Amino acid sequence: MSATNRSKLITKLHTALKKSYSIPPASPSRPLLEHALYACLLEDCPSELADEGLAKLEQDYFDWNEVRVTTVTELSDVLSSLPDPGKAALRLKTNLQSIFEEFYSFDLDHLKKENLGKAVAKFEKLPGMTPFVLSYIIQHGLGGHSIPIDYSAMVVMLVSGIASQTEAADGRVPGLERAVPKSKGIEFANLLHQPAVALLMDPSDKTARAMLESVAKGSAANLDEWLVSKKAAKKRVAKRKAEERETAKQEAEAAAIAQAEVKVPTGKKKPVRSAAKATSTTNKPKAAKKTAAPKATAPKPTAPKATAKTDPPQEAEAPKASKAKKSTKKSASKKTADAPAKKKKAATDTAETGTSKTATGKKAANRKLTKRKPR
Repeated sequence: MSATNRSKLITKLHTALKKSYSIPPASPSRPLLEHALYACLLEDCPSELADEGLAKLEQDYFDWNEVRVTTVTELSDVLSSLPDPGKAALRLKTNLQSIFEEFYSFDLDHLKKENLGKAVAKFEKLPGMTPFVLSYIIQHGLGGHSIPIDYSAMVVMLVSGIASQTEAADGRVPGLERAVPKSKGIEFANLLHQPAVALLMDPSDKTARAMLESVAKGSAANLDEWLVSKKAAKKRVAKRKAEERETAKQEAEAAAIAQAEVKVPTGKKKPVRSAAKATSTTNKPKAAKKTAAPKATAPKPTAPKATAKTDPPQEAEAPKASKAKKSTKKSASKKTADAPAKKKKAATDTAETGTSKTATGKKAANRKLTKRKPR
């Protein structure tokens, strides 16, 4: 769209806003910090609810430093009357924290005396700063010319044809400050904020839809198409997130299985255990056979009752003799085993004595050869 056509549409929108909505009263004079905090609450929210939220924060907390150290969940509970209290609380806390880290103070009124470009550059680099909050600070706090456009106002610009899809994605409407003079900037921003928030909270708002149709025919139909595409986009995002979660879960399971396989090496520890089990199982029957053997031989001597009565001493002496034979065999085997060991010890002893004698002989010879020093 050309700059002239865009400026014509912007002026047409301004006149339509004046016809459909009333100009709100001027905002009270606040410190520069409170302008920033109020903008955090006003983004995509009616001005009445933003005023109520700011008053509640001032009432419930001692100072802004206490708000800074409060959690987002607690702040969202305090700002529960806002359309999206979680986002508003997060914006408020992040901006307070970044302002404190940048200036180490909550008194920012000295920036009003500085050059506008330098002050804007200091606010631009803050982490929690949004385009709407920055434009509101410039317009209301620093006295510059910048019209704050939030998400809901950008929808109005997109549907009416003032901004394209790429421009809406960037969050900027080129030529807006040139089409609206500085003296009418606050009025235009306040009027535009009313139908934008109304359509955000209720897309079937009749007053806002009639105003859009008066600016450009087919704007209401464009709004319906945009709402349908928004729902489809939400479904796609939810589906993509579900798929990402599922893939992440599968990857985690695969990684856990791979890690378990790495910890247990294949074919090393398990065969050793099975072999030990096999040896233990094979040894058990042998022990059973050994224990079973005496049971089979035990009843043989007690076969004839008469002989057991007449000759008990002979049977008792027989096992003693066998035991004596066994002991003699064992002692003989021990003697034969000890004999070579004694020979080895004797050989080693003789070798050691020989080496010691030769060593002592050498030492004696060396002592004879050495000359004594004169005294």
